[in-house]
Amino acid sequence: MMPRTHVKERAEEQTMTMDQDQQAAVRTLANELHRLNQSVMKAVEMGLTVELVRSSRFHGGEGSWGDLLVPVFVTKGPSAH
Repeated sequence: MMPRTHVKERAEEQTMTMDQDQQAAVRTLANELHRLNQSVMKAVEMGLTVELVRSSRFHGGEGSWGDLLVPVFVTKGPSAH
């Protein structure tokens, strides 16, 4: 069983002052992050080291921005799995 990452719970706590469209965007991102975290854990279980690195910052105007990520993988050789 994979550990819980609490993405959904943490995201919901932050949506109290957001409008419906913003809340929907947060839910979508939280769902995708949950899937990403599951994929990272699976890759680690297969013997990879996974680092997510900011590749750039997207500016949406009016002061809003978001970090864009790329994965960096390190392996020690063929997996015994």
